[in-house]
Amino acid sequence: MGTIIAIDRSGKEHTLTAQDGLTVMEILRDAGLPVEAICGGQCICSTCHVYVDGAWADKLKPRATDEQVMVEDSGHFKDSSRLACQVPYHAALDGLRVTIAPEF
Repeated sequence: MGTIIAIDRSGKEHTLTAQDGLTVMEILRDAGLPVEAICGGQCICSTCHVYVDGAWADKLKPRATDEQVMVEDSGHFKDSSRLACQVPYHAALDGLRVTIAPEF
């Protein structure tokens, strides 16, 4: 078990318990944060769009082509954009900081 620091859309910081094997989307959703995750993690809806803190960017696998298309089409794309459903949590991500992107 580890932690993820998530900043919600109002700017409030939440420290969440994170379990290996879950995606960041599942962790955010299960904590009751406003991540709709309409597609259930299939990388087809962008409702789990987050911004990853720059200090963590190099610790994540690069975006796949389908994820790149989805975040670019979200209307709120930044270089730090990720779909939380495409980021599996593991021990090396203990302390990961993400900010939930605006709704589209």
